[in-house]
Amino acid sequence: MSRSTTRTRWRLGLTATALLTVTALVPVPAHAEAVTDYAITVDPTAKGAKIDDTMYGVFFEDINRAADGGLYAELVQNRSFEYSTVDNRSYTPLTSWTVDGTAQVLDDAGRLNDRNRNYLSLGAGSSVTNAGYNTGVRVEQGKKYDFSVWARAGSGSTLTVSLQDADGALATARKVAVRGGWAQYRVALTATRTSSDGRLSVASSAAAALDMVSLFPRDTYRNEPNGLRKDLAEKVAALDPGFVRFPGGCLVNTGSMQDYSEASGWQRARSYQWKDTVGPVEERATNSNFWGYNQSYGLGYYEYFRFAEDIGAMPLPVVPALVTGCGQNQAVVDDALLKRHIQDTLDLIEFANGPVTSTWGRKRARMGHPEPFHLTHLEVGNEENLPVEFFARFEQFRAAIAAKYPDITVISNSGPDDAGSTFDTAWQLNRDADVAMVDEHYYNSPQWFLQNNDRYDTYDRSGPKVFLGEYASWGNAFKNGLAEAAFMTGLERNADVVKLASYAPLFANEDYVQWSPDMVWFNNHASWNSANYEVQKLFMTNVGDRVVPSTATGTPSLQGPITGAVGLSTWATGAAYDDVRVTDADGNVLLSDDFSGDASKWTHTGGGSWSLQDGQYVQTDTAAENTMVSAGDAGWHDYDLHVKATKKSGKEGFLVAFGVKDTGNYYWWNLGGWNNTQSAVEQAVDGGKSTLVSKAGSVETGRAYDIDVKVRGRQVTLYLDGQEWGSFTDDKPAEPFRQVATLDKKTGDLIVKVVNAQSTDARTAIDLGGAKVASKAKVTTLAAAPDAVNTEAATAVAPVTSTFTGVAGEFTYTFPANSITFLRIRQR
Repeated sequence: MSRSTTRTRWRLGLTATALLTVTALVPVPAHAEAVTDYAITVDPTAKGAKIDDTMYGVFFEDINRAADGGLYAELVQNRSFEYSTVDNRSYTPLTSWTVDGTAQVLDDAGRLNDRNRNYLSLGAGSSVTNAGYNTGVRVEQGKKYDFSVWARAGSGSTLTVSLQDADGALATARKVAVRGGWAQYRVALTATRTSSDGRLSVASSAAAALDMVSLFPRDTYRNEPNGLRKDLAEKVAALDPGFVRFPGGCLVNTGSMQDYSEASGWQRARSYQWKDTVGPVEERATNSNFWGYNQSYGLGYYEYFRFAEDIGAMPLPVVPALVTGCGQNQAVVDDALLKRHIQDTLDLIEFANGPVTSTWGRKRARMGHPEPFHLTHLEVGNEENLPVEFFARFEQFRAAIAAKYPDITVISNSGPDDAGSTFDTAWQLNRDADVAMVDEHYYNSPQWFLQNNDRYDTYDRSGPKVFLGEYASWGNAFKNGLAEAAFMTGLERNADVVKLASYAPLFANEDYVQWSPDMVWFNNHASWNSANYEVQKLFMTNVGDRVVPSTATGTPSLQGPITGAVGLSTWATGAAYDDVRVTDADGNVLLSDDFSGDASKWTHTGGGSWSLQDGQYVQTDTAAENTMVSAGDAGWHDYDLHVKATKKSGKEGFLVAFGVKDTGNYYWWNLGGWNNTQSAVEQAVDGGKSTLVSKAGSVETGRAYDIDVKVRGRQVTLYLDGQEWGSFTDDKPAEPFRQVATLDKKTGDLIVKVVNAQSTDARTAIDLGGAKVASKAKVTTLAAAPDAVNTEAATAVAPVTSTFTGVAGEFTYTFPANSITFLRIRQR
């Protein structure tokens, strides 16, 4: 990740007219006439870092309907009538169902089992119809679908099972005779037409009770029952990931830490606890999903382990540490509960690795897998904002695991951000305790990733290793993929420190999005790769075994001073502003507004509701996010901003902006952000935000704060109530030209990986340091317009392969504008 500041003189270059034999059309750069010159020098005699086979992996969290309605192939939504307002305020037990006749959902002693609390009582001559996910139940002509239901009918009943859409039947209806107590019944349906708008109906001739109404495509990934949606699973497999981190994420460290039992009152908003998710699916607990819907747990720990094994990846589960995060930020103080969770974690390792003679190994074998899953790594906790409280509990988990399973690597974390007081405290605790590996998470702007290629260059080589468990730039355009690729060259160069890395999140159902960007998008009938996916796949399938040290010249910096107008905003908060004053470096007034007149100097570009009240400018909508109003000139620089701010109501504090160029490019001082737990300066670039400096702290309701921001060149100093709060200098260049070279021992290939994240070609003199190489190289190129986005209808970003025949010890190659290029060069 070095900034590649070492400039190397090109000695003897071949001409840029070396033959290029193209086997597929390489995209033509938008500005082919514009060229910048670079030099790359590779030193094959030097020994770089070893790259583990597990370097790159995937992180699966049930967000954006990634599990139910996604990777889990079940086609029926709310199959067990367990939806609740605890999951989502709009839910009822009959969400996704319509009733013709009489039916009611009951929670009484007639249920299927204690952990499956609800069931449907269906009246004689009545029917229920399920709408599936997205536009409906997806079926394809000629394919088989397995219907199953748990039912009881004391005096007997005939169930009629049918599939149809608005145009008529989609399969021949099947009849099922039900008699007596609870039992499972199965029939197969063959689709006579293809439809994405299907509906599954179950009609009963007499009164009957139903539960676990299910429809699975027979054609699942590897044709496994209770299986995975084939196209989505295949996309993950195609990445050839080294590991699968699961099941979260915020699912793990939010909600109650109690179990699902009578003692807890059948707690419905719990952290993800692995024992809830194994065993027969009809006996698995239901749970609220942190992201605003229900989790059936049909896709559970056993299925995660199986999937990791199927695709040749290392399983990497995450268990709760009894400190909530993701805005909840509470430490559970209950020693008995902590001990129970520690024992659950030991039981998880036994479930994964124990012999069939052990309690949990026997459970695994009964589920169909007598062989162990070879678990080697396990993470405790996720993004905790209370590092001291978290670490005290982490240490107890780690000690118990080490005592019984000393070969397991126990992974800690450093909180939810790439820097700040939580990050610093967490890392210090991890270093002092000699933790084996620390999980870092960050989501930042593309500019941040271009600026921070060198992030891990200065990490302590003898300290904890890094697991970069979640990262992404804010967006799914190719410019995001370019920035991430530039950053990934730094991850590889520091493979002795960064041992694992995974982009996040993995999946998004386009009709149920809580988080974007995401790697793979889908609906009920199609799936498509984002530009970010194509970048990840290119790196993950061309890793190499060892870094070959290399250097490159850089791009001249054209940075000027921070420029822009000023702004006021709020986030889920009501606030009042007054006495805004902006002066230049010489004290000349650029803007003065005490709101005694009107607000004509301000332009409203965000949401919310602004008005003048008692000589203040007040935003009153406590549900609105980013309510920005701005004033001044985008060309302002070297100025002082003063404003008086008062929180009136809501979850957070206030936002004071400077360097405002437009709605997607600005800086703001976020005071009382993150549910009023910390303050930070964030920079927005093309809509994606990065944190530049942060501190713990909160804002008091009703108190007036004096806020001052001093901008000089690219240095900013911030004052709160007359006291310096902090400062930063934003002068790190966003280097667009990055490279790394690795060696593939199996093929002998030298893999030169180059990212050119700018709108000009990069004509590059490459010196292979005396290596004996073949004249031909296999070239894989990703090139597209920066704003190109892959969709269901069009693939704008896709790899193109070609052959370059001008390779020598020293040669010239022109990397297209806005491109990622991998040269596989065979060594003799």
